[in-house]
Amino acid sequence: MELDLDNAVVRLCAGGMRAESEGKPEDARRLFDQAWSERGDDFDACVAAHYVARQQDSPEETLLWNAVSLHHANATADERVLEFYPSLYLNMGASHELMGDPTEAARYFRLAADHAGDLPRGPYGDMLRQGIADGLERVS
Repeated sequence: MELDLDNAVVRLCAGGMRAESEGKPEDARRLFDQAWSERGDDFDACVAAHYVARQQDSPEETLLWNAVSLHHANATADERVLEFYPSLYLNMGASHELMGDPTEAARYFRLAADHAGDLPRGPYGDMLRQGIADGLERVS
């Protein structure tokens, strides 16, 4: 997925991902929180909340932020979020699975599968398609 690196929220989230990959979760959390603070519209809020969810201390908080991200994706009035939906639904499914609700997890994994056609070709899309398949298998 290609995001607009001219967008300040996207840049902050990319920096947070870099910090995560460097083993600096505190820096990542700070950058993701800053992205949330600087959101300008529902798309920005969707992106920021998607990444804020990654650095939460409990499954409940992660589920909350995943739901916030999905809410803002649904409120975005254009196609910028289409490629996000499989990941958003996958994350919602994983959150419900961690919370011990396999029925709700399966519902979200199926939604992710229904939107998998919007994923780009390549490693990112392949990773998400595999995550969806694995999630469905775990809760079936």
